[in-house]
Amino acid sequence: MSSEDGRQVVADKRVSLRRVPVPTARAIVDCAVYRDGRRLPGRFTHAEALAQVRGPEGGFVWVGLLEPDPVQMSDIAEVFGLHPLAVEDAVDAAQRPKLERYDDVWLLVLRTVAYVEHDLHSVSEIVHTGELLVFTGPDFVVVVRHGAHSELKTLRCGLEADPQRLRLGPGAVMHAIADHVVDTYLEVAISVERDVEAMEEEVFTPRSRMRVESIYQLKREVVELRRAVLPLAGPLALLTKPDSPLSKEVRRYLRDVADHHAAASERISDFDEALSALINATLAKISVQQNTDMRKISALVAIAAVPTMIAGIYGMNFDHMPELKTSWGYPAVLIFMISVCTGLAVSFRRNGWL
Repeated sequence: MSSEDGRQVVADKRVSLRRVPVPTARAIVDCAVYRDGRRLPGRFTHAEALAQVRGPEGGFVWVGLLEPDPVQMSDIAEVFGLHPLAVEDAVDAAQRPKLERYDDVWLLVLRTVAYVEHDLHSVSEIVHTGELLVFTGPDFVVVVRHGAHSELKTLRCGLEADPQRLRLGPGAVMHAIADHVVDTYLEVAISVERDVEAMEEEVFTPRSRMRVESIYQLKREVVELRRAVLPLAGPLALLTKPDSPLSKEVRRYLRDVADHHAAASERISDFDEALSALINATLAKISVQQNTDMRKISALVAIAAVPTMIAGIYGMNFDHMPELKTSWGYPAVLIFMISVCTGLAVSFRRNGWL
């Protein structure tokens, strides 16, 4: 076998290795059946769980997925009857917040955010973003997560400790996830607000050296935060309408979520204006500092020009110059130069040039 044939065999083997399907169970973080507000004991596959709730006793399924690939998501879609377009959205983690309906299945897309601790003067990422897709049907909730910071384990445990809420069905899970995400918006907004206030304090502190690059970086991160947060207002408004798939009780809870979202959106919009003002103030401060430096340099040049001029005149070496042959001529010229330079220095200092 030639070397070219050998390379082709190796390439074919690599392609076959890349195409080995990963079981859907690898992408499932948790799969549970809830009946009368309580989780049934035992472990279920997603197909077994759906068969359980579609029996005579009812209930609903909550499946959590973490960054499934197209094959895994197609398997989930086949079992739960999800639309192919919705499956594409679930695999591609680049959706803006939205609410879509596919027959009796609703898809809510939310962008998740997380604040990254950083040095105020650094130029680094400040806000991490991820994505949550919530598929809600009559008897199931399928949640697809993108991003390590968007875990829902604590949320699930909290709901399981409150059977009264879980009795409201899949809509209660959708509300809890939306409420959790919007609460993180407020937390991140408060953290970013502290950064903005710290920058304001430093910019307006005399002789501070706030880097305009850091302000630009925070402004860019605020733009990303705004793109993640603000578009959710539309989906929340649709979910609170009477024709939404949610019960009246869940819609009441969602109105509170919408209020919190409005508060977070207002804060984030204010950040953009405040940072624009800070950039202008920083640039103005740099310009003022440059003008001050130029005045100081000009004052020093003016002071140095006096002895330079006098020394230049007496350096012409003419025979007949005033006081050239006298014994007190040299000290007199020095005293004169010192007096003029001192007078100029005092005058410039009084006028704020030195």
